[in-house]
Parts: sequence; C-alpha cells; structure tokens
Amino acid sequence: MTPTLRPQTEGRTVAVVGDVYRFLVTGDDTNGKYALWEAIVPPGGGPPPHVHSREEEGFYILEGEITFTVNGKRLVATAGMFANMPVGTPHSFKNESDRPAKMLISVAPAGLEKMFFEVGIPVTQGSTTAAPPTNDEIEKLLAVAPKYGIEIRLPTH
Repeated sequence: MTPTLRPQTEGRTVAVVGDVYRFLVTGDDTNGKYALWEAIVPPGGGPPPHVHSREEEGFYILEGEITFTVNGKRLVATAGMFANMPVGTPHSFKNESDRPAKMLISVAPAGLEKMFFEVGIPVTQGSTTAAPPTNDEIEKLLAVAPKYGIEIRLPTH
C-alpha cells in the first residue's frame, strides 16, 4: 500500500440523490479497512432512515448543521460535532437548514463506497452542487442498497 495525499478539490466525486460525495480514500487505498469521503448536503438533502449490516459509520460536521435521527430521537449536529453509528443502528440524516452543510463520513470496514460509485452520477472534481434527485435515481438506490447490506426503511403511508 502507498500513502494517499489528496489535494483539496481532488478525489472521485459523485452525486447521489442530490448530495455531492468526494471520496478521499477508499478500500482500494486502505486494504479494505476503511473509506472516508466529504459530503456536501444541500438544504433538504440526506438519505431516508436506513440500517447498515456491515459497517460502522462516522460523521464529523465541518460546516452548517445536520439533523440526525437515531432510533427515533432527533439531534441537531453543528460544526465540530461527531456522531458514530454502530452496525445495526437505524439512522438518517437531513439538512433542515437553509444553507449547505459539509461533513466527513467514514465507514469501517470499507466497501460501501462501491454502492455510491454504482448508483452515483459522476460530477466534475471540485463540484459542490448537484441536480435534485430524479425518481429514477431514487429507484436505483432503493434497488441497489440491499446488495451492500443496507436496509432502507421508507415511511409507510
């Protein structure tokens, strides 16, 4: 393995249902131990409630605020706050503010980044915004997630 030194705007960048993810290190770089990416979440952005069956997921808020819902409890996280979701913890996050939020997301072990590469839409390195998600993008994510051990818990009507 060789060291990874990633300049400020470099790294494979994809849009996933409206959020922009810039991958700083993947399992290919860490022998599968972990992956880390920067997430830019626009107002209203963030995934539905879901559960990981394979990896721990950590979040470090860099800018703005993100509202986490964990086991039904809401917490507004602001810059400098960290959250860790153990395997099997039902959670979601959403930007309920009126400005973009930026955070680092880590998973250990690595592997989940491959789901983002499969469902994401490539965007130019340095991009900080993405088009709003289409129904096709959402449907693709819902179809692909179980292959990566992710259970998405959509609200029932």
